[in-house]
Formats: sequence, structure tokens, C-alpha cells
Amino acid sequence: MSPYALSVFGGVQEQVLAMSRELARRGDDVLLVAPDRLDVAHYDTPATLVRLGRVVSTPANGSRAPLALSPRASQQASKAIDEFTPDVVHFHEPFAPLLPWATLRRHRWASVATFHRGGSGPALRLSEPLLHRLSRGLDVSVAVSERAANTVRGVTTLAPRVLFNGFETERFRASERTRGADIVLCVVGRLEARKGVEVAINAVRAHNARDGSTWQLVVLGDGPERARLEALSAHDENVTFLGAASDDDKRSLLRRSNVLLAPALRGESFGLVLLEAMASETAVVASDIDGYRDAASSHATLFAPGDSSSLEAAIEHALRTESTRSIADARAHAQRWSMRQLIDEYEPLYDEAVTVHQRRVALRGGN
Repeated sequence: MSPYALSVFGGVQEQVLAMSRELARRGDDVLLVAPDRLDVAHYDTPATLVRLGRVVSTPANGSRAPLALSPRASQQASKAIDEFTPDVVHFHEPFAPLLPWATLRRHRWASVATFHRGGSGPALRLSEPLLHRLSRGLDVSVAVSERAANTVRGVTTLAPRVLFNGFETERFRASERTRGADIVLCVVGRLEARKGVEVAINAVRAHNARDGSTWQLVVLGDGPERARLEALSAHDENVTFLGAASDDDKRSLLRRSNVLLAPALRGESFGLVLLEAMASETAVVASDIDGYRDAASSHATLFAPGDSSSLEAAIEHALRTESTRSIADARAHAQRWSMRQLIDEYEPLYDEAVTVHQRRVALRGGN
């Protein structure tokens, strides 16, 4: 279950789709439940899709989350899961309102949670009593980073195990690596203030204003900051906005880019997009924040968050020092986050959840 609509680009949604593909590849029947009853798009997954409720864009952790805030949709989700009769319900961000809550409260099925959010805030602290109640519907809990785990530990009695954020590494080299004479830099993600895209625009335009080697910046994504960012770029022909991203669009862009720029200012629990670029054999320049530093290890060039001059220097360094060896080392580093390896880690946790849930049912006398 994803609490976020698949119709809006996001890391959790990508993770849910990727996991559904790998589980299906192993012979599992997968039901994927998410918001947005108006969404009729086709997604690259063999899972059965159930989309419920009207999407409401809600402020969350410096971003806007595409949630279904309908109690009716939450009840419908619980009913759909009952009809599917699963062995395990796997919740991503189970505390995000409102779609998962009815299923959590009933706790009829063995359950596993994956927490993605890193960083606390007033909303989490004020809702602690509710979160304690909802957490009783979880048999096994996991977090994608130590920061995300600490966020959960701070507001519940849960003790999540930390697993990596996996992705399908092989899909990022499925297409030909195509590069032309131009230096192409790309930014991939939702266009909102905390993503720091304006820092990338300022760095590229400052470089192009005084240097003979022109950089092309391609921005893949959409969001509330798009109009402001387009105005900031002054419709520069070297800055291109492609709009909302599909998985295919992203993989294609990464394969033709020289460098991925990840200029986020804060709020990133883990930099999965950095690893996707590394798997695509593309150099990475990222802001020096916790989530990105953890993902990059020594395989990205880091710069001071929010500092366009620092970013410009980091891009120049990445272009100057790229080599066959550095690309191969980064690709090997990214391989450690293979989705196949991640599901290998989850399968015993699914079995553990079933055992824990059966024990709880027995203690309740079968009710």
C-alpha cells in the first residue's frame, strides 16, 4: 500500500512499483493499493491496481504529499485487501493519512511497514497518541535510513530495522548510453523549494555567462515551483524544462547526461536518485546533506547546500576528474542497492510478520 498517489512522481511511489515488479518476478501475486480514483494511467507493473479516493495535495515535511484524506477510501482499501486475502500487507509510510489507517486499526493481516520520512516536526509530535495507536497494527517495521528510523523512534515505541532503499539497477543500463558534443547536466525530481533547483539554474547561467564551454541544464519534473523557476531562468535556451517525469523519461535522460545535479537543501532521508545516476554510468554532483552523503559515499562530488558558486566549482571538478575507473566504481557502489537484494532481505521479514501476527491472534483468543 502506498499512501501517495502513483499519478504524482515521487520516491515512495517508485519504490512501491519497483518492489511490486520484483515480487511478481518471483511468482508472488501482488495487489497495489494507492490513492486517486480518477487515475486511469497504465503503470509498468504486473500487480493488480486499486486506486481509491480523491487526491488532496497536503503540506508534509517541506513538500506536498498527494494523499487521499477520505475515511470512505480508507475503508474501501481495507475491504479490497480483505478480498485479496494476503499473506502480508506491506505499508509504505503507514502513518501518512488516511488510506492505510482502517487496515492498520483492524490489523486482520500480518503487516510490515517501511518508513521513508526523515526529520520530525510539530505535526508528528502533536499526533503521538494517534501514532502509538496505529503502530499497534504493525508486526515488523523497517526504515530506509538511520535518520528515518530515528524519526519513528522519536514518536512511537517501534524499533525499525534499517534496510537500504532498493532500485532495479539493471533497468538503468537497458538503453544505449548516448552523449553528444554538448555538456548536459540534469536535475530530476519534484519542483519544490527544498529541492534547491534554483541553485542549479544560477550555477549554470553564471558559468555560461563567462565561459566558452556552454552547459545545458535539463530539468525533469513538475511541481509548485515550476513557474517561478522558469521565470528565474529568463527563458534561457540552455535551460530546458521537460515537465512531469515518467520512469522511462528519467532513465533515458540519465543515460544521455554528463552529470546529475542533486541540489536539495534539506529533507532528504536518502538520495536514491544519486544511485540511479551511478547505475546509469553518469557522474553525480550533490549537496552535502545527510541523506545524500550517506548514499554517495565517496562516489559523488559534494558542494555546500544553497551555494551556486560551490555547485559550479563542483560541476567543473566532476567533469574534469571523470574517468572509466570512477564510473565503474560508482556503478559497483550502486549495485549494493539492487532491488533483488532488497527483496531477499524483506522475504524473511514477511515470514517473521506472519509468525508475530499469528502469535498475537492466538493471545487474543482468535479474535
